Amino acid sequence: MSKRNEAERKAPLAGIRVVDFSTLLPGPMCSLFLAQAGAEVIKVERPGRGDEMRSYEPKFGSDSVNFALLNRGKRSIALDLKDPEGVRQAIELVRQADVLVEQFRPGVMERLGLGYEAMREINPGLIYCAITGWGQSGPLADVAAHDLNYQAETGLMSLTAGADGSPGLPNVLVADLAAGAYPAMMNILLALRARDSGGQGCFIDVAMADNLFPLVYWGLGNGFATGQWPTPGGDLVTGGTPRYQVYRTKDDRFLACAPLEQKFWENFLRVIQAPQLINDAADPKGTREAIAAIIASRTADEWIKLFEGVDACTSVVKSLQEAVEVPHFRERGLFDVRIVSDTGAEIPALPLPICPELRGTTAPTAPALGETESSVVVRR
Repeated sequence: MSKRNEAERKAPLAGIRVVDFSTLLPGPMCSLFLAQAGAEVIKVERPGRGDEMRSYEPKFGSDSVNFALLNRGKRSIALDLKDPEGVRQAIELVRQADVLVEQFRPGVMERLGLGYEAMREINPGLIYCAITGWGQSGPLADVAAHDLNYQAETGLMSLTAGADGSPGLPNVLVADLAAGAYPAMMNILLALRARDSGGQGCFIDVAMADNLFPLVYWGLGNGFATGQWPTPGGDLVTGGTPRYQVYRTKDDRFLACAPLEQKFWENFLRVIQAPQLINDAADPKGTREAIAAIIASRTADEWIKLFEGVDACTSVVKSLQEAVEVPHFRERGLFDVRIVSDTGAEIPALPLPICPELRGTTAPTAPALGETESSVVVRR
């Protein structure tokens, strides 16, 4: 058996077919996970334009680098879902699928004739995953929103306020990824496991706003149990202690300092030569100001040399460009897998959190729009 066939045979999701109607980020990231675990992912796109992500900048070959990163190893079929023939072909794809992923607003798939109840009639084993911002029900279900809105409504942004009280602009699409793509993938895997145990398919309602709340579990626990709801600058991980802070260095760089445990705190104070600050709880504000003055007296490189080999949970805040060159990440091979554009250019693929032993063998390219005829994949 060839190495390629052996890898495909061992892939956990080999033989699983996914029909993906989603665009942009949450759904495509979810189906990327499935593809990298060996599933066959068929991406259904609009004729002519395709997934809106294709048109983003910067370009990587004919499409955007965003599209290439999120859709490598998938197949593309162009179907007009406003045309009866396009819907008929989509139904045939779903008839032979194990998983369907979509992220339209509630009711859109039903109006197209592709809703869960209709698809369950033709494919009882289908796992139907609908990803939305607010879920399939509730007063906000049909309200337009983006990641920023979900973080605002669920209280996450309130904990990022700076000195002037203004919430910080989140720099990561947490709702789309941590509360959208990841829960969708996880629930699809759970549903496949349940189906393997003798069950049928099911409908999965992934609401990104709902799924943000577990990310602030500690704040919910404090609030519900004691009535002490977290505030910016007032709690353990929101700036309320000098042991969990970002301090400016002499050369205007920053140290991320998190010596929360006592042993780390003692090590930290020993390095900065401030043992007198050991009882930080007596005067958190004064301790924080004293440490800030000390850290500001040396450059970032000087501090890193002093902290080298010391367990003090202290790091220099790196740019993303610096981070990808960190020897630790390089040695672990995070960026060794490559993707290739239609012009032959190469860049590292996303370092998805899938163990190498559980990955399938997938194409290093993203699909061209409509490169696969629906009649080809309908035959199994």
